[in-house]
Amino acid sequence: MATLLYSATMSLDGYITAPGGDMSWLTSYLGPDPLVDDLSANVGAILAGNRTFRGDDPYRDTPAEGQAFGGAWSGPQVVLTHHRPSAPWPGVTFATDLITAVNLAREAAGDKYVNVLGADVARQCLAAGLLDEILVCIAPVLLGGGTRLHDEESGTPTRLERIRTAEVPHSSDLWFRVLR
Repeated sequence: MATLLYSATMSLDGYITAPGGDMSWLTSYLGPDPLVDDLSANVGAILAGNRTFRGDDPYRDTPAEGQAFGGAWSGPQVVLTHHRPSAPWPGVTFATDLITAVNLAREAAGDKYVNVLGADVARQCLAAGLLDEILVCIAPVLLGGGTRLHDEESGTPTRLERIRTAEVPHSSDLWFRVLR
């Protein structure tokens, strides 16, 4: 069965987007990263939230615009949304509830990773006991506001076990297993 992995690049102060969902800050921190490059080869499907799917693209105005992992990955995507588009999107399935979305993504991924994109979808997966791992690439920047990597109002701690770490010139990568 597929492993659900939440992956994101985060500022040192804990934000994955700047205010307003702006992802342009990320552009200068994209680059070769062996850990992420290996991951992209092992992703079978993407599970994204609607804001992430329709949101700002750090690859905007480049040949990689609109492509996951900057074009290093292609495959099935499942988008969790309350607002399905009127026209179909090639390679994208839209689901209106979490369990359906996760099941569709797992089925599409086979025994590879389901890469969870979007803080809200990741939070929902974590709360439902469905999230298996978290990969955070920490960029050396302070954004001061935006969307947090994880924002849980209950303040309930989630225990994690470190699996791997890696250092590259533009980030520090930390990979964790979610302990249940």
